[in-house]
Amino acid sequence: MKLILGMGITGLSAARFFAKNNEIFRIADSRKNPALLKVFQEENLLDDCYFGNWNESILKDIDEVVISPGIAQSEDIVRWIRERKLNLISDVELFGRHSNAPIIGITGSNGKSTVTQLLGEMALANHLNVVICGNIGTPVLESIAENTDLYVVELSSYQLDYTNQLDLFAAVITNISPDHLDRYENYEAYIASKLSIYSYSQYAIANLDDSILSKSNADSYFAIENYSSDCDFYAKKKDKFFEVFYKGELIFNSQDLLVVGKHNVENLLAALSLGNQFGLSIESMINAAKKFKGLAHRLEFVTRIDQVDYYNDSKSTNAISTITAINALSERYNTITLIAGGIAKNEDYSQMFRLINKKVNNAVLIGESKDFFAQSISGCSVIIEESLEGAITTAKKHALEGAVLLSPGCASFDMFSDFSERGEVFKQLILQCREHQ
Repeated sequence: MKLILGMGITGLSAARFFAKNNEIFRIADSRKNPALLKVFQEENLLDDCYFGNWNESILKDIDEVVISPGIAQSEDIVRWIRERKLNLISDVELFGRHSNAPIIGITGSNGKSTVTQLLGEMALANHLNVVICGNIGTPVLESIAENTDLYVVELSSYQLDYTNQLDLFAAVITNISPDHLDRYENYEAYIASKLSIYSYSQYAIANLDDSILSKSNADSYFAIENYSSDCDFYAKKKDKFFEVFYKGELIFNSQDLLVVGKHNVENLLAALSLGNQFGLSIESMINAAKKFKGLAHRLEFVTRIDQVDYYNDSKSTNAISTITAINALSERYNTITLIAGGIAKNEDYSQMFRLINKKVNNAVLIGESKDFFAQSISGCSVIIEESLEGAITTAKKHALEGAVLLSPGCASFDMFSDFSERGEVFKQLILQCREHQ
C-alpha cells in the first residue's frame, strides 16, 4: 500500500494520481483540519486517512511513501520511515517513473521560475508539445499528458531532498545563495541538495559566475563576468545593454528584450544553454526571448504608451524586491517613475529610500504606508494618491519618457486581496489607457 504524507497541493496531486491509476493508498496529515480537506472530501479521496500528530501506526502495511516537500527530514515520521527502510520518494520521482517524454530540470536559489517559463516558450516556438510544470505552479503528477515532446520542470531543493532516482535529459542550477537555512543543518547541506540534481542528469549546465557552481563538474557553463572556453553561451556588458555570444559569435543584444536587468540576461543564458542541448534552433529561441514578458507580477513588461514603458512588479512586497526592480530598470532607463506603497512590513526600508532618492525621478505613493514613505523620500518628486487608478493617472502625467514601475515594496491587503489582484488591476488600467490613446 502507498502512503501519502501531507494534504497540501502535492498530496492532492498524488492522491488524484493514485486514484486515477486504481492504486490503493492511505493519506495522512499532522494537522487536524488541513486547508484542502474539503477538496479531498469532494473528490472521495479519504477512504483511508489519518489526521493529527504523527503516529507510527500509519506506516502499517505501507511499502512506499510519497512525501510532501514541506515536511522536513528532521520530523519523527521521516525518521520512522527510514528506520523501517521503506521507500521514501517525492512526487517528482513518481512522475519520472511514468513520464512519457524527456525531462529538463531547473533549480537554483533565484531565477528558476523565469528560466523554466522562458525555456518552455522557446520549445513552443520550435513547435514542440511542451509541458511546463513543477514548483512553478502545476504539480508534476497532474502534468503527464499524451503526445508530449518535452517536460520542463522547476525543482525546489525540498523536492530534490526526497528524490532518489530520476532520469533527466538536462539540468541547470541557476545560482546558489543562502536560503531556507532553517530547513537545513547548515549551508553546506543546502548546497548539496541543489547539486544533487546533476546526479540525475545526462547533461549538466551551471552558472560560471557563481563561486560554488564554478567548482562543480558541469558539462557546460554560461556566464557574464567570468566567461571562458567552457561557456557555449556568454554575455558582455556594452553601455546599458548586454551582447550575447554563442561560441564566440554575437547572436543577440539584450536591448531587444522586454524584460530588464542583468539577472534576466543570466536567465536567458541558462535557457539558451538548455534549449541548445535539446536541439532547439538558436534563431527560434532568440525570437521567443524577444517576445517574453517575464513572469506575471515580477518585473513584467505590460506595454508601451507614448514612448513610456510600463512594468508590473506587484509581487514586490518587501524592500529588497523593490531595490532589485529599480536597479534593473536603471540599467536601461534614465527616467523612472515609481508607484509604491501598501502595508509596510517590519523591516528596514532605509536602503530602499536611499536608492529611490538616487535613481527615481517621480515617486507616486499609495496605501497605508504612503505618509511614512513620503517622509523618507526627498531626492525626487513625491505625489500621494488615494487609489491605484489615481496613481496611474498621475504617473502617466509625469512620465514623459523612460519607465513607469509598480513595485510597491509592501503587502497589498490594505487595498487588494493579494499581490496578484493588485498586479492584474494595474495591468487592466494601463491597457485601458492605451486603448484610449
